[in-house]
Amino acid sequence: MPLLENGQIKEDNWQVAIEGEALPSGDVLVPLARLSEGLGRNNDGRLGVVLNAGDSVEELRSVLPRLSSIQVTFPIFRDGRPFTQARALREHLHFEGELRAGGHILPDQYEFLLRCGVNSVVVPEGVDAAVWQKAHETFSVAYQPSVLNEQPEGFAFRRKLL
Repeated sequence: MPLLENGQIKEDNWQVAIEGEALPSGDVLVPLARLSEGLGRNNDGRLGVVLNAGDSVEELRSVLPRLSSIQVTFPIFRDGRPFTQARALREHLHFEGELRAGGHILPDQYEFLLRCGVNSVVVPEGVDAAVWQKAHETFSVAYQPSVLNEQPEGFAFRRKLL
């Protein structure tokens, strides 16, 4: 599936590990349950992990320097846990690699994903990029805090995780 990055469609070079099959060579995204298998690979490809909405990002703390990409997955568009995961990875665990979002995402959520630190969104084949670009350009002011390096508007207070 293609990726949406900065409102533009680009090719996705990552392979997603398929349950019950050996890990492919090259750049691979593994589910959290197969992370130790991915860390034990003996090839030169990059490693990433796919988080489900119920997974704890804290489990990745010790291996973050070895990960090039993390994908947060929305089981349904109304589930906000992946937004929280993305924020925690960027703000509290200081993950600097590619942070992608996948699953059931609406174009209206694109700007909010960017504000949470997501770099790219996995979109289904045949999706009109113009709809996503319009969603990206629609919002010019936001009041909530963001991981983006921008001037705050209004009285945005940053919450802290304990």
